[in-house]
Amino acid sequence: MPGAAILCARAAQRAGAGLVTVACLDAELRSILPVAAPEAILADATASPVSTLRDRKDHVRVVGPGLGATARTDALVRGLLREGSECGWVLDADALNVLRGELGLLRSRRGPMVLTPHPGEATRLLGRDVPRDEPGRIAAAQEIAARSNAICCLKGHRTVVADGQRVYVNETGNPGMATAGAGDVLAGILAAYLAACFTGIEPTWTPFEASISAVYVHGLAGDLAVAETGRRGMIASDLVRFLSTAQSRLH
Repeated sequence: MPGAAILCARAAQRAGAGLVTVACLDAELRSILPVAAPEAILADATASPVSTLRDRKDHVRVVGPGLGATARTDALVRGLLREGSECGWVLDADALNVLRGELGLLRSRRGPMVLTPHPGEATRLLGRDVPRDEPGRIAAAQEIAARSNAICCLKGHRTVVADGQRVYVNETGNPGMATAGAGDVLAGILAAYLAACFTGIEPTWTPFEASISAVYVHGLAGDLAVAETGRRGMIASDLVRFLSTAQSRLH
């Protein structure tokens, strides 16, 4: 799904990432990227994805959007995690499905990590149903965070951000954001904000605070967009379009 990679890249750019590189595993994305996100750098990873990325010095890596639930994705995710980079990580979408029932694999990695499951992905990660009520969602997010030693952003109405000890429940956002690609936009914002912790752009942020800010701004962009588009008319690209205005209200 090349659109997922494009949305993630554009969101990261608009959220302040000064240099965004998209690793293209398929010829389709390699052809589309220069037109859809001309500011992004293209890394041709069609031949050997893990080898292409092994020696890069990225501040943050986003893995998952648009990859597909395939054996190639499984090998890529496991190979990158074994590689041992000390960068930050955002695992989303199909990368999370690789880890179903194996959250403990993440505990040995280096560098901060954010997991962004929706309720279905959280169910697969935990091997049990995730309740819809807020106390149940908080408990699920805390369990994912504790078992993975990572930050969990459990998406949905009032997204829950948990790191195993602290919990934040987001109050921005609206039902119009339940649209394809909105999660890819959040992954891009998270990557940019997590990178800000490494570069010193936001010297007071911890990865947990960066995650809270990303979730808040993502929802606020949706609230600004819905005033123009209405709930039915909102698409994920609208979130990127309103991201600058939302960020101006962050501080």
